[in-house]
Order: sequence, then structure tokens, then C-alpha cells
Amino acid sequence: MNGILDLLIQMVAVAISPATAAFVIAAIGLNIHFGYTGLFNMGQAGFMLLGAYGFAIPITSGLGFWPSLGIAILSAVAFGALLGIPTLKLRGDYLAIVTISAAEIVRMVGRSSILDPITGGSNGLAGARYRDPFTDLSFFGDGQTTFLWFSYDNTGVNGWWMRFVAWALVAVLCVLVWLLVRSPWGRVLKGIREDDVAVRSLGKSSYAYKMQALILGGVIGALAGVIYVLPSSVQPDSMGRSTTFFLWTALLLGGAATLFGPVLGAVLFFAVRIFVQGVTALVVPRSVMSLQQTEQFSWILVGIALMLLVIFRPQGIMGDKKELSFGV
Repeated sequence: MNGILDLLIQMVAVAISPATAAFVIAAIGLNIHFGYTGLFNMGQAGFMLLGAYGFAIPITSGLGFWPSLGIAILSAVAFGALLGIPTLKLRGDYLAIVTISAAEIVRMVGRSSILDPITGGSNGLAGARYRDPFTDLSFFGDGQTTFLWFSYDNTGVNGWWMRFVAWALVAVLCVLVWLLVRSPWGRVLKGIREDDVAVRSLGKSSYAYKMQALILGGVIGALAGVIYVLPSSVQPDSMGRSTTFFLWTALLLGGAATLFGPVLGAVLFFAVRIFVQGVTALVVPRSVMSLQQTEQFSWILVGIALMLLVIFRPQGIMGDKKELSFGV
């Protein structure tokens, strides 16, 4: 019984962690791309990594928190425009090819030994080099606070201040998306997703709207990258192709084109994986499956669950099949 209780506590701890919040934020950006506009962005991790570098490098060079955050946002805007200009007038699959390639270029450039003095190369940038300006903004004070079963520093590397900011940003972005999709701009995006030609026949520039959606979702992805690296470090390989695939899994799990689908999907994605890994470790003897193998087994089950989801409920948990289904 204690083992199950500890597992449930661990699941909740993972669910409220800043890393989970970062994935929620990145999935919200991806939802604007795919869920509302129909853009197949397969390189959201590239926006995250670019935002992380755009934030961390200026601070390590002596710039303040807010100017560095502005540079991270501008980097995502430039990256989105660079990707969108040659591809958004073509079929959607071209965007998928370009974005996954561009994200890999960002990762490989970041880990290049030539840029080691700037990006830290394959070792990345330690969080201690850029985290202080963020923690200095905290009004939570020093010390430690315990809430239910969770004890964290008020203002620490991975404390309550970090969690508060991360999930507050999730709430703000959910409200922003809710307002946008109910506006004329959001209705045009849905029209583009359903029938691009019909929207153009009404005198709307689908290219301009697609570019705006790509940049907006990319900026949200960059903010996710900042949240993701604040409690840890900037590691280029931690935001590679697998990160984008995890984001797609979370989005499809919760339901694309829904307000809370990215939130539910990302939380379930991490919590269920911890549950599978924990139950496997409790049930299966260590002589049969080691802890490392239980982790690998949990990823296998997540992959199988995604395949079953796409086959039997393509609209996701919260999605409406009439609104959008994967592959339409």
C-alpha cells in the first residue's frame, strides 16, 4: 500500500513540475499550428531550443532578464518567418519537412564545438549562469514551504516560485487562446484548416494568416523553452526530434483544436508514464526487469497507446470528431 501511495505522490509531483508545464506551453503553441490552422509543424522543439538559447546567452553576456526574454521572443519570430516564407504557399507536408530539418539544424549548430564559447557546445549552458535574474524577481522569499505531501524551496532552483510562474503562464496562454479562437482572426484560421481555397475566395490572405499562426505558435514554443531550462540547464540534445514527437503525443492525447487538450494531454503523458514505470517496478522482480528496463518498457507502452489512440479515437480525449480528427 505504501508503494502505491508513493507512486501516486510521485505522479502528482511530476504533473505539477515546471518541465510538465513547459510541455503544456509548447503543446499550446503546437495546437495553434496544427489544431486551429492545420499546419504540420514537426519542429516545435527547434522553437523551444532557440528560445532557450535566445534567453540564456544574453544573460550570460551580462544582459538583464527582460531584454533577454525579448531576444528569445524575437528569435522565434525570425525563425518562424524564415521557415514560413518559402513553405507556406506550398502543400502542408513541405512545412513538416522543413520544420523538422530546421529544428535539427538548430540543435546541431547549438552543440557544435565551434560555438562552444557561446552555446557551450554539446555540454550546453549550466543553469547557474543565467538563472539568478529570474530568481531575483521572486516575491516568495527564502525558506521552504510544505503543501500536502510536497516540500520545496520558496525560491530555489526547482521551487514554488518556478512552479507558480510556469503554471501562471499556462493559465494566461489558455485565456489568450480562448480569446483568439473566438475572434474573427481565429475563425479565419479554422476556415484555412478546413478549406484554404474557400478562404482565399472570400478575399482573405491565407498566407498572411498562416504566417501569423506559425509565428505566434513558435513564440509560445520559445517561452516553453525558457521555462524548460530555467530549473535545469540548456542541453541541445534534450530538445531534439523526440521532444517534438512527445509534444505531438500530448496534443493528440488531449485533443487538438480544444482549449484544455494540450494541458490534459501533457499531464497525462508524463503521469501515466510514471505510473506504468512504477507499477512495473513493483510487480516485476528486479531479476527479470531492471529499473532502466522498466523505463524503456514504459516508453514502449506509451508508443502503443498512441497508435491505439490514432486508430480508435483520433480526435483525442477532449476532442470532437466533427471539429478535427488526426489525418483529415
